[in-house]
This record gives sequence, structure tokens and C-alpha cells, in this order.
Amino acid sequence: MRKIALLLVCLLVIPGMAFAAGEEEPEVEYPLDIEMWIGLGGELGERIEDMAAEFNDMQDNYVVSVVEQGDYEEAMMSAIAAYRADDQPHIIQVYEVGTGTMMGHPEVVYPVHELMEDFGMPFDMDDILEQVTAYYSDPDGNMLSMPFNSSTPIFYYNVDAFEAAGLDPDDPPETWPEVEEYSEILLEAGDYSAGFTFQWPSWTNVENFAAWHDLPLGTQVNGLAGWDAELVFNDEARLQHWEALADWSDRGIFEYGGRGGDAGPLFTSGDVPMYIASSAAYAGIEATADFEFNASFLPYWPDIVDEPQNSIIGGGSLWVMDGHTEAEYQGIAEFFDYLSSPEVQAEWHQFSGYLPITETAWDLSRDEGFYDEVPIHNTAIEQITLNPPTDNSRGLRFGNFPQVRSEILDAMEAAIAGDMTAQDALDSAVERGNAILREFEETVAD
Repeated sequence: MRKIALLLVCLLVIPGMAFAAGEEEPEVEYPLDIEMWIGLGGELGERIEDMAAEFNDMQDNYVVSVVEQGDYEEAMMSAIAAYRADDQPHIIQVYEVGTGTMMGHPEVVYPVHELMEDFGMPFDMDDILEQVTAYYSDPDGNMLSMPFNSSTPIFYYNVDAFEAAGLDPDDPPETWPEVEEYSEILLEAGDYSAGFTFQWPSWTNVENFAAWHDLPLGTQVNGLAGWDAELVFNDEARLQHWEALADWSDRGIFEYGGRGGDAGPLFTSGDVPMYIASSAAYAGIEATADFEFNASFLPYWPDIVDEPQNSIIGGGSLWVMDGHTEAEYQGIAEFFDYLSSPEVQAEWHQFSGYLPITETAWDLSRDEGFYDEVPIHNTAIEQITLNPPTDNSRGLRFGNFPQVRSEILDAMEAAIAGDMTAQDALDSAVERGNAILREFEETVAD
């Protein structure tokens, strides 16, 4: 089995695994508790709790407890602090932009490909969607975390609002100029606060914007090829988009709804009829909106690309933390085997809007006729698999990228508010973001 890890320069003695010479390991007393910290709440968090309960009912050796830790950022920071206090959970859900940070400190995790192999659990990498494996694998193609809730942003729109404005709901806007045109028509026809909004601004309008237009976010294959990557998104294409957002905000076409998922109520209340959001926003929209809605591909700028490339994932994956017993790791491997089964993945996908992760789960959903009933969910899969990924659209892996995102959001908000020119804002985000990347690179080198 694996060597006991080091956290920075401090030796961590793993409870239940360190014994004096000749001393026998005490007999394991079942059931064993396995704690999983997550960064999701609401309907999604409740469903994860149900999944854990289903696994617990299937066997008698393990009890998986799901603990909500606020949002993704809070969950990851809490897990790191707990590790330093030798009180870490067994499993931590980390959002996709935390992948670089986790990979930069391999001493704190038990790679999933090793876990599943060590405990004899099937783990077919070839069955996992290519866009997912690229994000969570090391340069040798080894999966480091368990893909679980991968999503991608799509373009939601209010079907009732379209029909009231005389717009064809089967012909939503495909390009950003068409989004502007549709917004003007909708605002003329109804009492809306704006034509469109979006959630997770950096993810939807910087990171996915780059992939969708086959543009680099940074060097070194967006960080996938090395920690010495530098951000390069302050070019003419991104300038065009940020200047448009500022102009549309001034004209009332676009309404900035805040960071994270804060813009959601603007759409679900009916105040704003078009909304770029995660495919996993579906469950919340379905539960709260009192109008018919649909979704299509992200818009693109036709003067930047003739056709869009592919979107990239968001959401999160499950990381196994070091410092636990072999008996507990056996239970985690069995739990992951359950979570990745086609039936469980298909049900989770159909409920949430997250991608089905595996080709098998996608096929199962298709065979069940699910996409005939809810085509929105197939829209997300078709968009992310639209074309084979390029170096610009495989994903990204920058160390401490959550902090980089904060700099991007500060700059974007300043540009939209008119406090900075779009070019100055982009330059500032790149400069400050690169400083963060260099700090992380030094940490990894040490």
C-alpha cells in the first residue's frame, strides 16, 4: 500500500495504521464511518445525501455521512484546515478550478486510480467522457480524483417570454449579435429588467468563452502542461466581449447578477428572459420557475470564429484524502464503485443536469428515452462533445485559480461599471493573476 504522506514538512501519523514492531493491527469493528464533505446544498445536496443513504442500505460494513460545508471554496478550505489539524474527512468534493491546487500538493490525497486498483474495483477510464478525463488526470493519463458532478454552461431562455414577444422558441439566438437583437425585441415587448444575465461570470464568460472560441486562456495548454503557465486572455477577442458587456449593461440589455450563482433569481422570477448558467442549474430552475423554459448552445462571436469549438466542464470531483485506514479505504472504493455505476450516474444526470460522466450512462439515458422528454440535458452533452478538444478547449489547470478568479471578477465588475476601461481591466486581471500563478509555482517547487 501507499506510503504515509507528508503535509508540507510535518509527518502525519495515521490513526490506526502506525504500530510498533511486532504489534498486530487491532481487529476492525464494523460498521466504519466514512465522512464526505460537499460544497453543494439545496436539491442537489439532498440528492447526494439520498445516494449515500442508498449505499448504506446496500451493505452493513460502512456508513457514509454527507456533510455540507457551504460552497465549493469553503469546502476545500475547510478540508485543508482539517488536514493540518489531523482531522480530515475521508472524501472532499472540490470544484474543477481547485484541481490545480489539489494536484500541486499530492501528499494530501490518495489518487483514485491507485485506490480502485489497490482494492480491486473496476475503473474503466475509456468509458469516461474525454472532456472529463482530461481535466482530472495527470500528464500520464492517471485519474487523480473521481469525476462526479461535471457540468457545462448552456443558454437557458424563457419560452413563454419568447412567444409573447413573437420570437420562435425553436430558433433561439446562436451568436452574441443575435443575443443583443433578441434582447431588444424582448425588452420592447415586455416588462423585463434586462434581456440576459449569467451566473459564475469567470467560468461562463472568460474560461468557457475561451474554449468555445478556441482561444487560449493561458500558455502551457492552459496550465495542463506545466505550472509555469502564464495568462494571456487580454487580447482583442476578449476586449471585444468585455466592451460589449459594458455597453449592453449601460443600455439595459444585460444585467450583472453577481458572483457565483447569484443571478439565478433574475431568470427564475421572470425578470430576465435569457440566462447563461450551468447545466446543473436545471434542477433549481425546474423547482422554482413558473414558466416553460428551454436551453440551447452558448452564443459565439461570428467575427472571431466561423463555428464554435466545444465548452469545458465545471462542477466538481471527489478527492480521497490521505491519513485513513486501509479498511476505510476499502469502503471508499466500494462507495465510488457504486457512484460510478451506469444506473446511479444516469439517475443523477437525469435529476440534476450534470453530465452523465460515462458513455455507458449516456447510452442508458438515451435508451430510456430520457432526451426525448427533456432535450435540455442532451444539449449540454452535445455542446461539450461538439468537436474533439484542442489545446485551447481541453480545460485548464492553474494553481490557486480560485484566487485568480477573484482578480478576474474584480476586473470584470470594474469594466462593466465603467470604473476601468475594458483593456485596463483585462490587463490588470492578467497581471495580478500571473502574480498568483508565480507564487503557487514557487510553493510547488519548494
